[in-house]
Amino acid sequence: MTPEEIREKDREIHVFLEVFDNPKSFGEGTLSGKTIAIKDNILFEGHRVSAGSKILEGYRATYDATVIKKLKAAGAVIVGRTNCDEFAMGSSTENSAFGPTRNPHDLERVAGGSSGGSAAAVAAGMVDIALGSDTGGSIRQPAALCGVVGLKPTYGRVSRHGLIALASSFDQIGPFAKSVSEAEAVYDVIKGLDPMDSTTISDDTYPRQKKFEKIIGIPKGLNFDISESVKKFEGLGYKTREIDLPNLKYSLPVYYIIMPAEASSNLARFDGVKYGLHKDGESSIDDYFETRGTGFGREVRRRIILGTYVLSAGYYDEYYGKAVEARRIITQELREAFKEVDLILTPTTPSPAWKIGEKSHDPLEMYLEDIFTVHANISGCPAISLPSGFAGKLPLGIELTADLGREDNLFTAGKEFLNENG
Repeated sequence: MTPEEIREKDREIHVFLEVFDNPKSFGEGTLSGKTIAIKDNILFEGHRVSAGSKILEGYRATYDATVIKKLKAAGAVIVGRTNCDEFAMGSSTENSAFGPTRNPHDLERVAGGSSGGSAAAVAAGMVDIALGSDTGGSIRQPAALCGVVGLKPTYGRVSRHGLIALASSFDQIGPFAKSVSEAEAVYDVIKGLDPMDSTTISDDTYPRQKKFEKIIGIPKGLNFDISESVKKFEGLGYKTREIDLPNLKYSLPVYYIIMPAEASSNLARFDGVKYGLHKDGESSIDDYFETRGTGFGREVRRRIILGTYVLSAGYYDEYYGKAVEARRIITQELREAFKEVDLILTPTTPSPAWKIGEKSHDPLEMYLEDIFTVHANISGCPAISLPSGFAGKLPLGIELTADLGREDNLFTAGKEFLNENG
């Protein structure tokens, strides 16, 4: 699509915050000619970036994120920046300061979040591929609701340099695509060590000690029907077995303690002094309060307050300290499970896309949308959402999680499930 065609189609969906004029290829490589959209929290030199927030009003990136440099070198054509929940805080893209993105399958419903714009851009055929960020499911969940493929790589496989941070120990950049093969191609381009991000790891960090035996584990007590997907995998020669992960149920509360704690620290830098929105008060400290009170939306303010609370004197050990220990136990439990199975299968989301405004009144109900995705961010494991059918006209998705560094298992199983091998 031309920029004009994208803008015309986008009038009813609101995928893009900006479509670039005269997008071009910067090089030749494996993604030559592929059009790509980037989430509005990834820096692209000279272009505006707002993280879906008013507080970054007028800010332009002063350098390229590492993933942008790699996309340019591979020949991708970056066509625009996509709408997202403010600072990636949300599961519906309704928390964007610039209005919600609509689901291409039903314009009255959400596209998911926080990377809803990127998912919808691919689902609507506006671009070939897109980048999002995943802190607790923000790639996989909108991928499921929009009926596309979404990959969260192993923590550290893709550089976070140039990504506006939400929770630094969870955040990971990954691709959306129509096929697993396309997602794999993007992953191969953007992965790798980066001297600008000390958390990045190489292919050799997690040695592949276990061969792929096509064994899928299904957590006990799931209480969601994924029988059709199980039958499909079994028909492809996979073995399935129930596995006991007794501490997995604590993943959501652990996530919603650690994530706001990290967010409250990361967002302290947005003070209206060096860049972005600035509001005058009666004193310097009033400037700060006025700027943050006006610039941050309701959900961002909620999570900053929650994070500051769990890190405060008298509550740090009671909440944050215990959550960090629970994170270690959950991670160890998953690592042990992967000694017996190659993949873990769950739904990606508890339900298909809901109507815009339907859950906005209840933060806890919205947080529960992350129930099947947060374990991968807590543990650092890679996970992928695959289209698995429809409920009426609304897409559904299943999620596969693999052991650390085993994206290869996700790609193999995903391509077989979607019949990409012919």
